[in-house]
Amino acid sequence: MCVPYDSRPPVPPITGAAVNSRDLTLSSKDGTKFAAFFAGGGKPGSPAIVVLPDVRGLFKFYEELAVRFAERGFDSIAIDYFGRTAGVAKRDEQFPFQEHVALTKIDQINADVGAAIAELKKGQGNANRPIFTVGFCFGGSGSWIQATAGHGIKGAVGFYGHPTRVQRDGTVPVIDRTRDIKAPLLGLMGGADQGIPAEEVNKFTAALKAANKPHEFHVYAGAPHSFFDRRFADFKRECDDAWSKILTFIEKNSR
Repeated sequence: MCVPYDSRPPVPPITGAAVNSRDLTLSSKDGTKFAAFFAGGGKPGSPAIVVLPDVRGLFKFYEELAVRFAERGFDSIAIDYFGRTAGVAKRDEQFPFQEHVALTKIDQINADVGAAIAELKKGQGNANRPIFTVGFCFGGSGSWIQATAGHGIKGAVGFYGHPTRVQRDGTVPVIDRTRDIKAPLLGLMGGADQGIPAEEVNKFTAALKAANKPHEFHVYAGAPHSFFDRRFADFKRECDDAWSKILTFIEKNSR
């Protein structure tokens, strides 16, 4: 897994921010019902975020992250991946996520993201709002893939996504989808991430450069996989910088 069940985002809440949040059940284009979590704090037409969790799917870390985005004026929806295999009920720490993530299919995840985007675009003034995806680990590469999925997003952020690994459904890795990328990418990587060697990140950034695709990749020296976690006080500076880069990326690409 990417982060433990009791992890929390290393982003301080904004006291007094006007945020409303609730659980959602959304419907994908194939009729599947899947769980999601909405946090609202934006004005009509303001940027909005779809959060793609790690392999565990939707749990408190990502719900809280959606709230942190909403406090900064970005309506946000964090999605779950397992509506087709595990239903929409809340899950505890014992949930056997590995057997469910193994059954995921990229096209279905893309469709679920599309349903979340449609939800964020509901309401007067929101039809053309800028949409971004932010993902972690499994959702990190999944976030970058959303830039190839025809959603019309304005940018895709990935924390420690693997750029060269074949997807669990056997489809090609994101590096082989480079030509289809239609939005800027932001990558936030751990320099001490043993599962994603630096040479794999370098291959991806070289491919993006060769294809003339806008991208920013930042590798934090000494930071492990899943460093963006409140428990990792030793990496507070890296976490603060990563959060700042996300906000800057959203602001720059919303124009």
